Amino acid sequence: MAKSIVFIHGAFMTPLCWEQFNGYFAAKGYTCNAPPWPYRDQPISELRSNPPAALAHLGIAEIVDHYASIIKAMNEPPILIGHSFGGLFVQILLDRGLGAAGVAVDPAPPRGVLAFTPSAIKANGPMLLTWMGWKRIVRMSLKTFRYAFVNTLPPADQRAVYQRQVVPETGRIFFQAAFAPLRSSSPASVNFKNGQRAPLLITAGGSDHIVPASANRSNYLKYKHSPARTDFKEFAGRGHWIMAEPGWEEVAGYIDDWLGELQLGQRIAKSPTEAR
Repeated sequence: MAKSIVFIHGAFMTPLCWEQFNGYFAAKGYTCNAPPWPYRDQPISELRSNPPAALAHLGIAEIVDHYASIIKAMNEPPILIGHSFGGLFVQILLDRGLGAAGVAVDPAPPRGVLAFTPSAIKANGPMLLTWMGWKRIVRMSLKTFRYAFVNTLPPADQRAVYQRQVVPETGRIFFQAAFAPLRSSSPASVNFKNGQRAPLLITAGGSDHIVPASANRSNYLKYKHSPARTDFKEFAGRGHWIMAEPGWEEVAGYIDDWLGELQLGQRIAKSPTEAR
């Protein structure tokens, strides 16, 4: 099994969101890389005050291609770990034959997985209701961030995370994801039956509002006809900030153990399994 990891952050975030996971897996002997999305290679303060105009035109395909070029340039296929939209990108990259294994942490749903729950609609609504949002840079308010990302944290901690982490985002990806069911050629598409892809673990937060655990479970079940190994784990009481909120060590440890199983040769399992 590969000893390199590529972390892929999600929307409104930068590689800073991976600081706990990066330190944890580096201490385990992994070489960790957390490349930013395109137009994210600036200080967070600058991204907030003066986001690049080109960000407004950034879509799912461009972001996935960006990571594909990084992965192809590496000496060995890395392990891919992505959060939220990054978890969707991990699934797309694995489907392309890239990566030695993939972990999708509370992933945004691929085409074919419906996630129109009341909490998801409330959390994503401000972006989708932005006038001409598909070609604009959008921002997430503290109020929305509290509900969508950090609902399990105390109010003071919610504000601290927001002030330290959140940056403006391309609105295009939200419209591409929302209207994916209407487009057979959607960039959010995955071949769920692909039996040649690397092993995949999908995790869910039981208290996640923006990507409810029910959506992550539906995402997992879409792979039931693939002979490639697919596993699922739900963490009760965790929100969308699952990789950095208190208790993140349990999540990281579970992923580490799962990767250890693959190293022992279990990656050739013939049918999807659900973690207890």
